[in-house]
Amino acid sequence: MKNTEIRTLNPDTQPRHDMHNRWPRAESVQDFIDNLAAVQSRIDAACLRAGRDVSDVRLLPVSKTMDENHIRLAHQAGCKLLGENKVQEAWGKSQAMSDLTDLKWSVIGHLQSNKAKLVARFASEFQALDSLNTAVILDRRLQLEGRTLEVFVQVNTSAEPSKYGLVPEKVANFMAHLSPLKNLHIKGLMTLAEFSSDADRVRACFIRLRKLRDGLADVYGHLQLSMGMSGDFEIAIEEGADVVRVGQAIFGARSLPDDHFWPTGN
Repeated sequence: MKNTEIRTLNPDTQPRHDMHNRWPRAESVQDFIDNLAAVQSRIDAACLRAGRDVSDVRLLPVSKTMDENHIRLAHQAGCKLLGENKVQEAWGKSQAMSDLTDLKWSVIGHLQSNKAKLVARFASEFQALDSLNTAVILDRRLQLEGRTLEVFVQVNTSAEPSKYGLVPEKVANFMAHLSPLKNLHIKGLMTLAEFSSDADRVRACFIRLRKLRDGLADVYGHLQLSMGMSGDFEIAIEEGADVVRVGQAIFGARSLPDDHFWPTGN
């Protein structure tokens, strides 16, 4: 039986945001193998602290902004499902690397309704659902494509106006309206923690998502939690993350600013 009880043995785990945009770039298959091993070691240690089974935590490498050559190196190192923020960018990469038949794509960034048709065509997973209108359009497009899609509902647990996602109080009602959309399979909840060096503030975001998930369990069963990135995924695992989205610690620093991925407008 899986151990689902979260018991944080080290509440003093600190975020590593000081490494943001400072991670060395992976330039070879061996670099990627080494980086993946280092990240997995951090995952293993966090699971040990929380008394969790390592097999319960899925690592989602995030390849946003990375070029085809680097993605092919990552694929050779074992990355078979990659996260991308921008739909158009992800679609282009999926077409350019269609020869890699085992390479799948998870869209983890905000989706405008007019891009839903692209997601319906190629994505294996969508982790940023926060609009009923987009959900309806996406479901309709999936019907036309003869596909289904696993989705995570995005929740703004930090109450930052610059971030997408539903406020926690609106999630239950939102999910109830998704039930008629049969081509969308609700897999879990996703959040971005506050980007802060204060571990308590980061941890609080993850605790809010876990408590929200637990409150929905009677209706939806066990929903997965997608939370935690390169600088804070250990804290996320200690608080119950089932999926951690790690980019820079695997691929290295990016050349573009954060607001390229997390815009403040539509």
